[in-house]
Amino acid sequence: MSEQKGHKPFVPYIPASKSLPELTVTSIVLGIILAVLFGAANAYLGLKVGLTVSASIPAAVISMGILRGIFKRDSILENNIVQTMTTAGEALGAGAVFTIPALFLMGVEIKQIMLIFIVLTGGFLGVFMMVPLRRMLIVNEHETLPYPEGTACAEVLKTGETGGSQAKLVALGFLAGGTVKILTDGFKLFKSEIQVGVYKFQNAFVGTQIYPALVGVGFIIGPRIAGQMVAGGLMASLVLVPAIAFFGGESSQIIFPASEALKNLDAAGIWDNYIRYIGAGAVAAGGLITLVKTLPAIIQTLRSTMQSMSKNKGNKMLELERTDKDIPMKWVLICIAVILVIIAFDPFTNVGIIGAIAIGIFGFLFVTVASRIVGIVGSSSSPVSGMTIATLLIVALVYKAFGYHGDQGIILTLTVAAIVCSALAVAGDISQDLKTGYLVGGTPWKQQVAMMIGVLASGLVMGYILTLLDNAYGMGSAELPAPKAMLMKILAEGILNGNLPWTLIFIGVSIAIVIEFLGMNSLVFAVGLYLPLNISATVMFGGFVRMIVNAVIKRKKESSEEGKGATRIERGTLFASGLIAGESLLGVIIAFIISINANIIPTDVLIQNQWLPFIVFIIVCALLYISTVPRSKKVK
Repeated sequence: MSEQKGHKPFVPYIPASKSLPELTVTSIVLGIILAVLFGAANAYLGLKVGLTVSASIPAAVISMGILRGIFKRDSILENNIVQTMTTAGEALGAGAVFTIPALFLMGVEIKQIMLIFIVLTGGFLGVFMMVPLRRMLIVNEHETLPYPEGTACAEVLKTGETGGSQAKLVALGFLAGGTVKILTDGFKLFKSEIQVGVYKFQNAFVGTQIYPALVGVGFIIGPRIAGQMVAGGLMASLVLVPAIAFFGGESSQIIFPASEALKNLDAAGIWDNYIRYIGAGAVAAGGLITLVKTLPAIIQTLRSTMQSMSKNKGNKMLELERTDKDIPMKWVLICIAVILVIIAFDPFTNVGIIGAIAIGIFGFLFVTVASRIVGIVGSSSSPVSGMTIATLLIVALVYKAFGYHGDQGIILTLTVAAIVCSALAVAGDISQDLKTGYLVGGTPWKQQVAMMIGVLASGLVMGYILTLLDNAYGMGSAELPAPKAMLMKILAEGILNGNLPWTLIFIGVSIAIVIEFLGMNSLVFAVGLYLPLNISATVMFGGFVRMIVNAVIKRKKESSEEGKGATRIERGTLFASGLIAGESLLGVIIAFIISINANIIPTDVLIQNQWLPFIVFIIVCALLYISTVPRSKKVK
């Protein structure tokens, strides 16, 4: 299965013929601890700013430090298991805080057993539903889907094995990314965001974030995909926002869904009240288009899997290599069916058969989309909330058609959306983990089991973490605004109470269809449209550095020389991996510090001037380029 037509068979870092310690007691215990810690940190971050931190690379770095430094163990596959388990906590943290706090905001009395049930069923479905997709996405499309964070994590793990100059590149990137994170979000020395208006262009704006991790992601995914993503952001900031401001800027009328007159809204207000809905419609349409386009390949993959299972029945899968063994398909299908039946009749959520069917359909649909889109833009930029919004919109309409309304319908809708959100968040993360395992030579079924253990460990405490944060700060307060969950609440109430801005939703759908006809990837474009421009612009800077490197390789005709061009890209990937690791790890540490004592971190930025963060950002991009194209003529 790993051999593609016209290509040599891929050989991982640890070949299939070699076995190393992998799913050990030590790796499981360490993975459980890190899963809980990263889950708590990401829950806080998601409630605070609506974004979460990818945990795979920080987990890999911590794992190597503990396993090698304390336990004197040197198995790269054992490290891979630890980072796989850790991402389960991070994924459940994201899935939980984007949806479940909406129930807190409604003032619903929530029992812990209900919260645990939601995250566990969603997490397990995410793992099981991704299993049949592994060969199609990770193996068959190895050359076309980069999985930036999974690839970066593999480089970090391999560098820990080889050391030398490769380790120095990762260390330098780690130092650069971590230093910038400390200066911006730790000491608050300068702003982490640059945003300026455009001269004589009403409410138009451009900007970027001082996030080295996103620069690293942009380098790994390349300029073409990064360009399509930033195009969506530019569509929002330079076209839609100014157009809305121009045509309604003099009106004193309050135009739904905003709660104040359009002339009083700045660019951020217009984006928050109008563009967000357009972006949600575009993401929903882009996701459906992606699913339709990949449906034949999915069906073929499932058919091949079933045939393989039938041929190997009774042979204990002896024909498959160690690096190609998943959890047996029979058990995957049985577990999915059992979970859906339990959801249909459980006394905790009461979503009923309607909810179970919706979870089965939208779970598989968006798990497929999430598993694929993270292969393009990475987990950090995956539109998890956008796909959850699409689920929520349709499920709310279905419940309304069956006579559910008011608080009862809203609670049922939010519960279904929360389970689906947890499923696709976990599926996206395990896709990155399986890419890492594919590159380093891990055993897929062991990673899948490790992910379920991580889901179980973090899922059992996630409800208590949310309750603790609610009691300490209050959901929806200035200290804990829960922006994504607030949007979910508004949408659910809007549909079931009959006041949703459908025109904005359909504008987004139409934009996605037009983009698809233009030959671009509508889902990538929609991601850029839905996310703030500052995020996609930062990714584009990394893609721009990659474009310059490609031009250097072409000018020096290194692509025709044995390995030189590929070596340059590899050097850049190592440094980019360090950027991602440095910022992510320091981001989690800062989150822990804030959760312990928020007063430790300054609240005001010391230097207000925007030139300083811009200069720092350019230095990061320059370091990425220098690490990729060294001054020496020989490329080591």
